[in-house]
Amino acid sequence: MARVFITGSSDGLGQLAATQLVSEGHQVVLHARNEERARQARKKVPKAFDVLTADLASMEETKELALKANDLGVFDAIIHNAGVYQASGQVIFAVNTLAPYILTCLIHKPRRLIYLSSGMHRHGDANLRQLDPSRVSYSDSKLHVNILTMAVARKWPDVYVNAVDPGWVPTKMGGAGAPDSLEQGYRTQTWLAASDDPRAKVTGGYFYHQKIKEGRPEAHDIAIQEELLAICEMVSGVAFHR
Repeated sequence: MARVFITGSSDGLGQLAATQLVSEGHQVVLHARNEERARQARKKVPKAFDVLTADLASMEETKELALKANDLGVFDAIIHNAGVYQASGQVIFAVNTLAPYILTCLIHKPRRLIYLSSGMHRHGDANLRQLDPSRVSYSDSKLHVNILTMAVARKWPDVYVNAVDPGWVPTKMGGAGAPDSLEQGYRTQTWLAASDDPRAKVTGGYFYHQKIKEGRPEAHDIAIQEELLAICEMVSGVAFHR
């Protein structure tokens, strides 16, 4: 049995991943933005171990979420699933880029880390010297996720660290007409979080439907990785420790 924490798991892919992991006998801790959504999450995944609340648009609430998670002990896997699409640049940066950075830095190091990226990362701006948090696009933020993934994989070689492109799937974010498989959209996360398949026990990968794909090469550039970590540290006041 694995202990898994999933951010943004009150609905969408996060909730589906949680339901799948619970059905496999794993202990799952959910996360919701507020108490109302937490109540909804408990109803949808009644066998979840616990639900933690925090609005990831708030740095202080994000830091408090890390403390709440640490109070529950060490997780085997953490899936950084939470994300926003139609929001201001400031909120997109806070939720999609900064929150996974802060949580990675502050939550006890797990055995496996999974970050939700997107094929739209290919349209992101890799020129971080010009980064203005108020103007960050969804594509920018998902490129940041890939950069963060590869930076953590490099710095923590004892952890399996991977990014996942779930595809364009029919969730509330993706829309009813999205063409990709909803099941494949969440099963790659659950597979990376808990499978003993040797193909899942790797690090520094960018996965789509349980297969490694080529992402933007800038994510593997150490100078760019260090620049993103420095920006996140400056904004959040939280340092990344080896």
